[in-house]
Amino acid sequence: MREVVVVGASLAGLRAAEALRREGFDGRVTLIGAEDHLPYDRPPLSKQFLAGEQQADDLALRRSPYDDLDLDLRLGVRATGLDLGDRRITLADGTLVSYDGLVLATGASPRTLPGQPDLDGVCVLRTLDDATALRDRLAGSPKVVVIGAGFIGSEVAATCRGRDLDVTVLEALPAPLVRGLGPVLGSACGELHRDHGVDLRLGVGVAGIEGDRRVERVRLDDGSVVAADVVVVGVGVVPATGWLEDSGLTIDNGIVCDETLLAAPGVVAAGDIARWPNEKFGGELMRLEHWTNASEQGVAAVQRLLHGDGPAPEPFAPVPFVWSDQYDVKVQTVGHFRGDDSMEIVHGAIDERRFTAIFGRDGRLVGALGFSMPAKVMQYRRMIDEGTSFADALERARSGA
Repeated sequence: MREVVVVGASLAGLRAAEALRREGFDGRVTLIGAEDHLPYDRPPLSKQFLAGEQQADDLALRRSPYDDLDLDLRLGVRATGLDLGDRRITLADGTLVSYDGLVLATGASPRTLPGQPDLDGVCVLRTLDDATALRDRLAGSPKVVVIGAGFIGSEVAATCRGRDLDVTVLEALPAPLVRGLGPVLGSACGELHRDHGVDLRLGVGVAGIEGDRRVERVRLDDGSVVAADVVVVGVGVVPATGWLEDSGLTIDNGIVCDETLLAAPGVVAAGDIARWPNEKFGGELMRLEHWTNASEQGVAAVQRLLHGDGPAPEPFAPVPFVWSDQYDVKVQTVGHFRGDDSMEIVHGAIDERRFTAIFGRDGRLVGALGFSMPAKVMQYRRMIDEGTSFADALERARSGA
């Protein structure tokens, strides 16, 4: 293998390029990115950067010189096609890039609402350019409406309240994150917003976003209207696989890989785009959209690419770890759980906004969530990794172990 191409110049792609060199690969490495920017850290976009506490230079993912990696770095050009047979990538400028090994890490793109208008002040938040445009629009005390109370919507709402802005959050479900957390913890997330002065409206649908060249209001499906100077649409993301639809790869809510992240001979995937069976959770197919997974998966994908020809390639089987900073609370989750799993509060109290909950399924501990209890949460990550039963986890929590 003499030429490896990494498509996607964000966290997973950069970690893959770094891992190639760290693992001793001395061939040609091409890193292709659709954005003009060098790889940067996305989590601060909705928090410190949006608040004006950090600038673009503070977001750099790599502090050492890129010359140390000896990359063929191609930024500002999007990949548009993959030919598995000829082993080459087509770029938007018509260039063809050949490879012996390929890492796919093109991430995800924001969803938009049906019929979403192209009005000034209607924003999404995924890229540095998105965040810069939104930050500029927050000057002058605008009325902000956030559509969607998932992690991105919640973080944007929290940051805007930190800037003392008037914020309304519209959520179609009966509680924020209820599908993933269940009604009790979803309601706790909702009350956190209300504690900090957000006008949180649940179970509401958006009928339209309206204005004359720039946004002026959001009309709800009950006919009521919410005034708005800025609207942030935060209704999730979709994996960026459109350019791969005719490639021959299996595409189903991401690139479907085996347990080692192999998508096809000589092709691996990492980050938001990868969907693989996690043996730690009974082979459940997962696609994760979070920082820790992208960082770890970029490295694991390269190890599979370079060293996966042995008799038993190493499966990628982590315990997922996610965090979100909202107001004065650090929300952390470990594992992989759903809103209908068994749930118990084992430390602290919800009404104090400082607690840890654990989740069980089929008798096994599968997850934990904490509000500002990082040490407790990480303790349960270790237990999940060890295959601890839900009953044993409860017993250890009650005994203070």
